[in-house]
Amino acid sequence: MKGSLLVLLCSIVLVLDATHLEYDGWLNIELYHALDLHEPHKFTLRGNVSITSLNTGANSVSQEPLTAHERNLFRKLAEENRLYRLEAHVVESDGSRSKFLTSSKACALAKSQLTDVLWVSLDHAGSVTGITQSVNNGNYGDCRDLNNRDIDVLDEFNTDVYVKAMENAPIPDTASFIQKMEREREARERGETKDNRGFFAKYWMYIVPVVILVLISGATNPEAGGQR
Repeated sequence: MKGSLLVLLCSIVLVLDATHLEYDGWLNIELYHALDLHEPHKFTLRGNVSITSLNTGANSVSQEPLTAHERNLFRKLAEENRLYRLEAHVVESDGSRSKFLTSSKACALAKSQLTDVLWVSLDHAGSVTGITQSVNNGNYGDCRDLNNRDIDVLDEFNTDVYVKAMENAPIPDTASFIQKMEREREARERGETKDNRGFFAKYWMYIVPVVILVLISGATNPEAGGQR
């Protein structure tokens, strides 16, 4: 029985260790943004991101400059303190496809001169689990000082892309612990180990209940002690 338990635990450790695989691959991400307040479900092409290596995060970004019409639509988003929504269509090296939606304050994006960051999150197998846009100005919410000049100079998006893989947790050395327990058990069976603990350490489980009973008995009979 103990031998079977040892084999089972060692097998679990081997399975956990096998999940720590090195991987690499590529991704292609098409970016679409929603600029029209009156057509919130209409997304138009913003650009393309090609990640050539998931391990190194090497990438190239190609994005379309804003047209005059798109700039005016974006102006309305920023002036009304609305969200700028970005949709990412992902194609992975194994052919799988997925879609992610992220957003930021249009006002913050305008203040940053269309400079943003895309975070591509991967699981332990290298599959995309999320794409998040962030802007240097964070949740900039006060658009009262946004003027036409801030919008008129906006032309192209300046985007940095970072790949963030899930970190593997450390694996406990279960096999060594089991071997140590087995050696200690065998030593006890052969009588090679001696109990060098003190008297109280050996018999505390018998002493403590007696002390507690004595204390309880004294607390419940205070008058008897006074009559003596």
